[in-house]
Amino acid sequence: MTPEQFQAQLAAQGITLTAAQMAQFHQYFELLVTANEKMNLTAITAEGDVYLKHFFDSLTLAQAVPELAAQTLTMMDVGSGAGLPGIPVKIAFPQTKLTILDSLQKRINFLNDVVGALNFTDVALIHGRAEDAGNKRSPQREAFDLVTARAVAPLNVLAELTLPLVKVGGVFVAMKGSAAPAEIETGAYAVAQLGGVLEKDLALSLPADAGERHLLVYRKKRHTPKRYPRRAGVPHAEPLVQQS
Repeated sequence: MTPEQFQAQLAAQGITLTAAQMAQFHQYFELLVTANEKMNLTAITAEGDVYLKHFFDSLTLAQAVPELAAQTLTMMDVGSGAGLPGIPVKIAFPQTKLTILDSLQKRINFLNDVVGALNFTDVALIHGRAEDAGNKRSPQREAFDLVTARAVAPLNVLAELTLPLVKVGGVFVAMKGSAAPAEIETGAYAVAQLGGVLEKDLALSLPADAGERHLLVYRKKRHTPKRYPRRAGVPHAEPLVQQS
């Protein structure tokens, strides 16, 4: 996917990018590829693949949450890695108040360079674990309209890392691949325990046969019990499952 095809595909979905925004995407691509020579941010580095499998894929989030285009949402990107989907969302919808959380300081350092180079405002970068950010004493707990995560963990783990961060009435969107229907089932108990309800499973295919995607939209219907999330590492080691 060339940058021009990227722009045209988004325009067909009602997302119009200006020349300045396209320049930001190009600058982000260059920063990503340059930094990737020194640290492992992504296995995908060819320009066409980055635009399709990282940038376009990230912006499918707007199909699941159309409010991104029309409103100023507070958004947290959990386990953002190279800044995906958070940075593409911020470029396309600059009014978004973005918080990025990642457990590796060198990735946060890279993202700090990106935020500076792209002249972003209303972006917070947090080095830490989701279990700590969602803790009952944390200012991030139940603070966000939208929380998302892309390729971070299975849903029965991911729910405990994300739903404690979502405001009641807000949404958590799990960006998943073709295994999503099975994950919906295995994650249902955890989601219910944490206050979420599955609102929709938006299934779509990336252009150029680049893969199947499922955007699982969970609405936060009630406060997460104070005992969740459990301490760092426990959700991965002991995912929430219904005891028989």
